[in-house]
Amino acid sequence: MENQKQTQNKPSGIAVFFDELSKSSGMVTFLAILTGILIAGLLVALTTVEVYDAFSISFWSGIKEALRTAWNTYSSLFIGAFGDPKKIAAAFQGGDGLEIRRAINPFFESLVQTTPFIFGGLSVALGFRVGLFNIGAEGQLFIGAMTSVYAGYAITGLPAYIHIPLALLAGAAGGAAWGFVPGYLKAKTGAHEVIITIMMNYIAFKLSDFMLRGPMKDPNEYTPKTPWIQESAQLTRLFPDTIRFHIGFFIALGVAYFVYWLLFKTTWGFELRTVGSNPNGARYAGINTTKATVVAMSLAGSLAGLAGANEVLGLNYRLVPSFTSGYGFDSIALALLGKNHPLGVVLSALLFGFLRNGSRQMQLKSGVPIDIVSILQALILTFIAAPAIIRSIYRLKKPDHEEETIKVGSWGGN
Repeated sequence: MENQKQTQNKPSGIAVFFDELSKSSGMVTFLAILTGILIAGLLVALTTVEVYDAFSISFWSGIKEALRTAWNTYSSLFIGAFGDPKKIAAAFQGGDGLEIRRAINPFFESLVQTTPFIFGGLSVALGFRVGLFNIGAEGQLFIGAMTSVYAGYAITGLPAYIHIPLALLAGAAGGAAWGFVPGYLKAKTGAHEVIITIMMNYIAFKLSDFMLRGPMKDPNEYTPKTPWIQESAQLTRLFPDTIRFHIGFFIALGVAYFVYWLLFKTTWGFELRTVGSNPNGARYAGINTTKATVVAMSLAGSLAGLAGANEVLGLNYRLVPSFTSGYGFDSIALALLGKNHPLGVVLSALLFGFLRNGSRQMQLKSGVPIDIVSILQALILTFIAAPAIIRSIYRLKKPDHEEETIKVGSWGGN
């Protein structure tokens, strides 16, 4: 009898599954994104004149108009990010290659927007893993773009299979050099990496302006621009004509796997993560924290430099002033959303890339300002940073074990 009672009281496999699911951080992340979408949709409805006009007629008319407005906003965002399903189906039925490429272009353009986010997110996430707050990704991105574009137009006579890797390595080396400086100062003098990287950002911006107006300026152009890079240095595009999608996306995925392998499959990566989790314990265990700090910041800089190289070698083919759209700064939020894990960074980069690309079409079709995407991202990050809010709203159980924490160095500390 006792055995029968124990069997009856034992929870079923499905109950155990949902119990564990409610405790997982993945569920919290999903619900944070969902909640951000719902609140952003509510904000769109509350800032639309037609909704208030409908409420003046009746309450239910206002509710219907609010739902219609939110639906139109997100449907146009979806179409801008993925493409119109009706146009895609019609294009494939018609068999016209050009129409097919035009129909699927939004999806691949979203992947184009995703690529620099992957590199930038990996840069910030790697720094966080070692307990370093790398706010200098934007400056490192600028320097990487500058060194890669120089390798792209100044070096001639090379085949593409040599020139492309060489230009990418030049971008990575430029970013690594820019990350080495704050890493060295942090390790040797105790200078805080946040202050140093912020100052390095401004130096990078002004240095690039100087180079574009001086040594690297195209003599045939009136405005400050570099010469066009050689065709042999351009990242190969996978489709002709209208689609800008190039091999940089697959390079970014390969780099993400490399960072995962480095951090979680090697002794060196274990030491880096140990420094980030417990720097005093790592020092006591004999790990060279000074070397780890310098190497981590240099690697983080090289990843951000690859983001800049991707932009000039795969899209712009030359460097102009203020050529980025804040990828380096957005990467900080992206790394936090991805829990500083390479897979999480890739998924978060996809989210940011599709939102950024879809927001343009959203603004054109629904008239909703593009800034609503920034608000949506901010809401998602707020809920990610405060998981207790999500657990309280949806009555989720607390995890049995706390997630791995990463300690960012204190002001003036090593």
